[in-house]
Amino acid sequence: MHMLGRQKMLEQDPGIRRKNFNEVALGYTEEQAIEEAKRCLQCKKPKCMEGCPVEVKIPEFINHVANGDFDSAVRTIKSNNALPAICGRVCPQETQCEELCVLGKKGESVATGRLERFVADYERKKGVEVPEKPEPTGKKVAVVGSGPAGLTAAADLARMGHSVTIFEALHAAGGVLIYGIPEFRLPKEIVRAEVEYVKKLGVAVLLDSVIGKIETVDELLCEFDAVFLGTGAGLPMFLNIDGENLNGVYSANEFLTRVNLMKSYKFPEYDTPIRRGKHVVVVGGGNVAMDSARCALRLGADEVTIVYRRGEEEMPARAEEIEHAKEEGIIFRLLTNPIRVIGDGKNWVTHIECINMHLCEPDESGRCKPAPTPGTEHKIETDVVVIAVGTSPNPLVPRTTKGLDITKHGTIIAKDDGATTKKGVYAGGDAVTGAATVISAMGAGKTAARAIDEYLKGK
Repeated sequence: MHMLGRQKMLEQDPGIRRKNFNEVALGYTEEQAIEEAKRCLQCKKPKCMEGCPVEVKIPEFINHVANGDFDSAVRTIKSNNALPAICGRVCPQETQCEELCVLGKKGESVATGRLERFVADYERKKGVEVPEKPEPTGKKVAVVGSGPAGLTAAADLARMGHSVTIFEALHAAGGVLIYGIPEFRLPKEIVRAEVEYVKKLGVAVLLDSVIGKIETVDELLCEFDAVFLGTGAGLPMFLNIDGENLNGVYSANEFLTRVNLMKSYKFPEYDTPIRRGKHVVVVGGGNVAMDSARCALRLGADEVTIVYRRGEEEMPARAEEIEHAKEEGIIFRLLTNPIRVIGDGKNWVTHIECINMHLCEPDESGRCKPAPTPGTEHKIETDVVVIAVGTSPNPLVPRTTKGLDITKHGTIIAKDDGATTKKGVYAGGDAVTGAATVISAMGAGKTAARAIDEYLKGK
């Protein structure tokens, strides 16, 4: 029994990686993967699986890795998860499968995410094996959005024998995976490879197709037997403070889309410009804030500061992302809240004025509520401000769909199985929950696919 600590994954040195967009984590070697897999206790009642939204048979695939049978490990994972290379990189395993690992009670849990990444990368290098296509059911399903929820629903429905077409609004498939998550965390070639796998399952992907403009959901229902809405939460929220409309102030959505999808860091090779600030301030404490700050650093900033109104314990970002940002030299100004953005008279940002905060009683989310401390106003010099304080769903689809109910926050109302208030229309992911994790969106896509299959069979 191997009870040693988990295998350490090699990473780029912080001093080097802060100047490039190459992937930070370098993955396990075969020897490391086998040693790590041997730590698994192969519990008779594995708790780890209870923490996986897409129901990966975790002990089974890890056992195959421990035996050096990587091909069987691939097949085991892919029987439930069509996007393992993505999950292995961006899924918050530490609060899901790994948190429930028995080994974690007295030491370090098995590195399930790193093993999943290893297996997926092994398959990509060797060549992807596509399962045989099932007998066609003759039923057609439209999937709106090619993010993690849409891709998962589409892959599962295709494996059930249904004809599936994805409608994607942008010019590249992948949703938040392609526009929101930086290259150094999730290389775009990996997203493209996972999308290609879904296509090989028989899924058609139509790009530049904005549902609500080219066709409504009601019109789709004339062509398709069911519709799945995985439209995400791509509408940025703002602070509603003075000066937020100055030049040099970006929403995190625009900033990351320019960097990730449109490759502005390669300007002028790619013709999307971006303001490369010398003193960049990012407002927010989630993964999107960390991504924005680390991108700004790689674009050439001398100094990048994260401003967050709560303390580090309340930060919603993954611990790994906070640690990586600190290693790269990003400054954290915690218990600090912006009150206005100041310009130079020519509409360009020069400073952001903030006030210190202190924590009061916990709010409805269970986190301590921050309150301003009078007399602590101060200015931070900046030439670029990125607002990363959350997103909400785009209202276009609900606005153009009859009988589709939404909440006061603009999220689509759906049952546990994804069924909406409109017959034949299902939804899942951020469009239903608001901004959440990639893996929770995938879990919703998987659940909805099952429900759609039942619906199409008349059950």
